[in-house]
Amino acid sequence: MENLDYGIIGNCKSAALVSKTGSMDWCCLPNFNSAGIFAKLLDDEIGGSFEINTGDDYNITQEYLWETNILSTVFDNGEDAFQLIDFMPRYSRDDGSYYAPPDIVRFFRILKGAPKLRIIYNPRLEFAREETFNENKGAYIKSYTREGKYDSLFLYSSFNLDDILEQREIILEENSYCLLAYHEKLIPQTLDRSYLKFQRTKTYWMNWSEKTTRYSHYHNEIMRSALVLKALSYKKSGAVLAAATTSLPETIGEERNWDYRFCWIRDASMVIKVMAGLGHVQSAKEFLQFIIDIIPHKDEKIQIMYGINGEKELTEHILDHLKGYRGSAPVRTGNAAYIQKQNDIYGILMEVIYQQFLQFETSLENSEELWTIVRGIVMIVEENWQKPDKGIWELRTEDRHFVFSKLLCWVAIDRAIKIGEVLRMGVNDTKWKTLRADIYNDIYNNGWNEEIQAYTQSYNSKDLDASTLLMESYGFIEAEDPRFVSTVMATEKELCRDGLMYRYKNKDDFGEPTSSFTICTFWLIDSLYKIGEKEKAKAMFEQLLSYSNHLGLFSEDIDFETKRLLGNFPQAYSHLALIETAANFSKGLVSEENFLGVF
Repeated sequence: MENLDYGIIGNCKSAALVSKTGSMDWCCLPNFNSAGIFAKLLDDEIGGSFEINTGDDYNITQEYLWETNILSTVFDNGEDAFQLIDFMPRYSRDDGSYYAPPDIVRFFRILKGAPKLRIIYNPRLEFAREETFNENKGAYIKSYTREGKYDSLFLYSSFNLDDILEQREIILEENSYCLLAYHEKLIPQTLDRSYLKFQRTKTYWMNWSEKTTRYSHYHNEIMRSALVLKALSYKKSGAVLAAATTSLPETIGEERNWDYRFCWIRDASMVIKVMAGLGHVQSAKEFLQFIIDIIPHKDEKIQIMYGINGEKELTEHILDHLKGYRGSAPVRTGNAAYIQKQNDIYGILMEVIYQQFLQFETSLENSEELWTIVRGIVMIVEENWQKPDKGIWELRTEDRHFVFSKLLCWVAIDRAIKIGEVLRMGVNDTKWKTLRADIYNDIYNNGWNEEIQAYTQSYNSKDLDASTLLMESYGFIEAEDPRFVSTVMATEKELCRDGLMYRYKNKDDFGEPTSSFTICTFWLIDSLYKIGEKEKAKAMFEQLLSYSNHLGLFSEDIDFETKRLLGNFPQAYSHLALIETAANFSKGLVSEENFLGVF
């Protein structure tokens, strides 16, 4: 496919990507971080997929069912038509727990006539490292490996299983289903059972969406982005993934390919702050528990990222048997960035903890654990804020004194002081305030470049960086401050190209960046709006929204020339920024209906 025209389905355990023609080209089971069972996205020859093929005379349209993560793809040739409904089951049980198995249901609903189709079922377990064998076992098709690491998969269906295996033409005469399961089922699978799972899952998502704050403008865009963020959350631990994929390149043919199926403290903290603002308090509480669980000792340092179950070693491996997305090798699993030192994570995490104390009820035990973490973070920042690091963009070569890292160190101490005020602790109050002032003065004096009249990427540098646009939103500077206005204007002039933003333009480990980083464009739009350039910001926002795929989804990057989506997908960073920007345009006003419903 020329663009990332995919929809994501998921159940907060794993996820799959379905193309606009109904082909499932990406899925890892049983969890987000498991080996791929379908990875055509990374190798269109051996990656594996689950395709639905019809004649060329069929018109195909795709959309999400209203306010759900259930995908509908309609095939219609005028006389014959059917609807393909794709979802991963998720709904509550009577005891309050959730039914969320590593399953995918593909429900075929006949609309008219007698549609003809072929099912191309081609799982390639373990990222296609070894051959996958498929056998009709009577009740299901079993797919399994014989060499290397053993893995297996089960396909149940109301279709004739041999018709599926032989890729024979099927005439759809009644509603039918396929159930893809990582575990063998202990009870018989039927059409009625799959339909019931569909109805219960739809109810779950609609109930979840109903609890989401409704804004006066851009409600649909905010809701879809919120649903994406929910789909990227891992219910078992409270972790939030950066994206559902690995190794989708920032630029076609280049090596900027990373595995994003992990929980970055920075990304996840930003997501949780946004989700809490949308009314999803439980998500914030679950993430905070994730943080508490991964920091069991007072002297244990916080990594920049963890596995979705709190794993601390994320060793990077190259899958050199896969050619990569449109030939963009290498394909990686794991991420070597986990060993990097990034001082900005402390401030973002502290911001989330502060919001938790400020807005929501917290148990005494939980409060005491969080207060211990707060004091531990202050100690770490005190020891490290004057040291260089890798920065928000995770440069793999030299360490620098990045302005954004310093800014977030200031945020960490500022929020720690405010948390202490909320808790009436008064611990180290004078010392902490002195530290906050020291960091502020250091940034004010060394982060500012008088010649170009802007805060720059790092100390003693003339390079501009989109991350400095966040200085106002974190409370370091007022929007009306001449320094901030000048920084916004200089950054736009240097980094904006045809309404899209570079992160930075100076050379990094792989040369000069060549694609736009989507979240940075949202940051610019937000900043322009705040300094009074409201009409300009609104026009840029509308233009940026038009670059999403057909379902309103964004990846990490956008190509300047073609406007195609690039980078891992869908990207939590991009969608959280969309929500924040749209909410600002909406001026934070909820609809009257939501106001009455919440209060």
